[in-house]
Amino acid sequence: MRILERSVYVGPSQYAHFPVIRLELDLQALEAWPTGRLGAAFVDGLVAALPGLAEHGCSYREPGGFIRRMREDEGTWLGHVLEHVAIELQNVAGEDVSFGRTRSIGSDRPGVYSVVYEYAQKEEGIAAGELALKLLASLLPVELRPKGSVPEDWDWESARDDFIRYAQRRALGPSTASLVRAAEERNIPWFRLNNQSLVQFGHGKYQQRIQATITGKTPHIAVELASDKEETNKILASLGLPVPRQELVTDATGALRAAKRLGGPVVLKPYNGNHGRGITINISGDDEIREAFAAAREHSRSVIVENFVGGDDHRLLVVNGELVAATRRTPGHVIGDGRHDIAELVDIVNSDPRRGVGHEKVLTRLELDAQADLMLERVGYNHFSVPAEGEVVYLRSTANLSTGGTATDVTDIIHPDNRDMAVRAVRAIGLDVGGVDFISTNIAESYKAIGGGICEVNAAPGFRMHVAPSEGTPRDAAGPVIDMLFPPGTPSRVPIAAVTGTNGKTTTARMLAHITKMAGYTPGLTTTDGVYIDGQRTVEGDMTGPVSARMVLSDPQIDIAVLETARGGLLRSGMGVPEVNVGAVLNVQADHLGLKGIDTLEQLAEIKRIVVEVARDCAVLNADDGNVLKMSAYTDARTICYVTMNPSHGLVREHIRAGGRACALEAGINGHMITLYDKGSHIPLMWTHLIPATMEGRALHNVQNAMFAASIAFSLGIKLDAIRQGLRTFDTTFFQAPGRMNVFGEHPFKVLMDYAHNAHAVGMMADLAQRLDVSGRRIVVVAGPGDRRDDDLRAIADAVAGKFDHYVVRRDDALRGRDGDEVPRIIAKALQAGGIGEDAITVIPDEQQAVDAALRMGQPGDLLMVFADALTRTWKQIIKFQPAGEAPSPLPRTEIPVAHSLLDEATLNNLEGVIRDERGLVFEREASD
Repeated sequence: MRILERSVYVGPSQYAHFPVIRLELDLQALEAWPTGRLGAAFVDGLVAALPGLAEHGCSYREPGGFIRRMREDEGTWLGHVLEHVAIELQNVAGEDVSFGRTRSIGSDRPGVYSVVYEYAQKEEGIAAGELALKLLASLLPVELRPKGSVPEDWDWESARDDFIRYAQRRALGPSTASLVRAAEERNIPWFRLNNQSLVQFGHGKYQQRIQATITGKTPHIAVELASDKEETNKILASLGLPVPRQELVTDATGALRAAKRLGGPVVLKPYNGNHGRGITINISGDDEIREAFAAAREHSRSVIVENFVGGDDHRLLVVNGELVAATRRTPGHVIGDGRHDIAELVDIVNSDPRRGVGHEKVLTRLELDAQADLMLERVGYNHFSVPAEGEVVYLRSTANLSTGGTATDVTDIIHPDNRDMAVRAVRAIGLDVGGVDFISTNIAESYKAIGGGICEVNAAPGFRMHVAPSEGTPRDAAGPVIDMLFPPGTPSRVPIAAVTGTNGKTTTARMLAHITKMAGYTPGLTTTDGVYIDGQRTVEGDMTGPVSARMVLSDPQIDIAVLETARGGLLRSGMGVPEVNVGAVLNVQADHLGLKGIDTLEQLAEIKRIVVEVARDCAVLNADDGNVLKMSAYTDARTICYVTMNPSHGLVREHIRAGGRACALEAGINGHMITLYDKGSHIPLMWTHLIPATMEGRALHNVQNAMFAASIAFSLGIKLDAIRQGLRTFDTTFFQAPGRMNVFGEHPFKVLMDYAHNAHAVGMMADLAQRLDVSGRRIVVVAGPGDRRDDDLRAIADAVAGKFDHYVVRRDDALRGRDGDEVPRIIAKALQAGGIGEDAITVIPDEQQAVDAALRMGQPGDLLMVFADALTRTWKQIIKFQPAGEAPSPLPRTEIPVAHSLLDEATLNNLEGVIRDERGLVFEREASD
């Protein structure tokens, strides 16, 4: 039993519309051992290890269904069991996940399963799958256990606790998680920006950030003041707020002197500590003070000594100038019963199902560690002491929940004076979110009457004690923070359009981004050649996956996003966003078939369909493509917009008559008109010959791309004039659309370069070559990617056969598993089979050499069509090409004449850094050139 392959989907995929992990699991010999055959010992052992499996309903949709499934008849196979165990392990670690699906991959691969399960955090989800595999192996009979699957010293309980701690180190903390939940309740998107607690809420220019409970609006100086306990004490005291007297010391002797000056019992704490670390309270003896100083010094070079204020520890949470929660905190403790010793009492307390490791549950387990030993020693106890019935024995000096403390909500009973005091204290420090640690014998009475004192004001206060108190009413601590960052009615999302399809998606995405810029937006665009922010490329490379989508939405400039979404990214990682406003599918054609388990057009359509499955406002579909048309049954978008180049399309006609949205190409006396229909309105948009990218309407594929760009823009609410202006000003220059129908007409012949790399795209360009007026020959440089099937390469040859006068056949730089000239040989052979004479075919495997040869074939009036792979290199090669006999370019300024008579011919031939012109004159070139 082993994992063959693992895929992590960060967003919507073919398996789910939320993050999932897919394992390709080979059961090997265990395919013959379903749970029924493994017997009760295996099932009982599994349930004992993970009792929560009893709540899994599985196919029976009720608690106990999964266990029933394992026991009845032959049971279920271990791939299915692994799915449930991986889910339950994450539940044990405190995550709320439930989805899973396991299927056999097929009869051609017996024993291999696709195991899919939901995850909350990537690393945790991966670790859950690996631990699940070890647990199942450990429960197998020894003779069936895969060799090396379980280490000899492996212990389940230790491994489980280690996993929980590992998961919690990577999971969002309780406070951050509560803010995320509050944002989700308000439909505000969020991204995690690092592996800690830095989170972005909202998109683009609307974004706000938090780090734990510090917000992007929290003044830095306020955080610094809150961290400086001495300065905080002085500021609060200057305002007449109740604070204990304190002194700052740097050595134990200074601590003893300060304690004497202050008088009475004191508290020692680190100058800038947190989470209650290094604090010792209510001490007066010299030895105690020295020990307390040493404990505080471990966390800070300076130590604060202050008067001890008796009473209960309260945390008062203030958000945006209002107190939203008040909690009484009690340090971790046990209560004696006269029968059990301290260690046994700790075990009894930890048996409370509400207690867990770290913050996985409402309460944290008590630990008998060095701090507990110190507290016991102060009252003359040890682990084996038996306290009297009802006696409270404290194991911590501070009341932090993370060390086993408990929290009781007192928001409803806090006295108004105490409420106002907390608000004033937080305002005095300047925090937008602050926690006041207040000591009082009775929070329901005014500090003015019974006394009390503010120990600290905390930046980044924890919310755990408020959202999940041990006793009392849970409080919404996070909601007011999110409402402060995003007041009701303010935007948090930018409009998002996702464009997919086999061909045309890059050009359509670029057109759409250009339209949005003309409409006054600052677009973020992802394409196959990079990420563009407001028209400027910020990242180079194929950026059509989820990483680039998040990159765009995290940019603080953008206010609209256009995401080209490719098949590869969807297959590898899913989409980068859980939903889009408009999703468009341009076409589904044969490309990349035979890769990643996608062998048919129907399977490819299922992948591309994801884009419209997550569209919320509008799904834009190609009504002329049967596989795309079927996608209308899989979208929940409020509107469907059909695009057709067939003005007599029956389904689209009925859709329009029913008030639906559509874009059609209609013939008129002045040419073809792109026409929009919506809610009964007929909107003539633009003549195709006025769109530069269509070559006066001849480039029908770009006519269709323009129709999609217009339909998407219209569905995003962009005004018609802006759409028209965008289409009028978008052309196919290399600057605006590299590798998409780029024309160079400065040679005696015309060159047309395109990135088309599948039969459908190549065929459209070949048809365009037929529609263009050419007085000379038509020459083509053609190739195909090496990872395509032989049939796909032959289809590319068929797409150009008979449409050109000469064929130069090459390969890409990246062979992708092919031999050096295998691809051009296959294409050349297919051309000959298609009736092309051998004398009309030139095979030149290297792309640069092939393009150079084709350029040299060019004569006045010819059309040279180059299907390029290395776009920038090939375009430079085209524009810098100098036909034979053409005058040389002017000499660069860095080229300086050298007297010919001073050097003999042999010396000239051996010199480096010299060049000759056609007249034989020699020039020296500067090193910088």
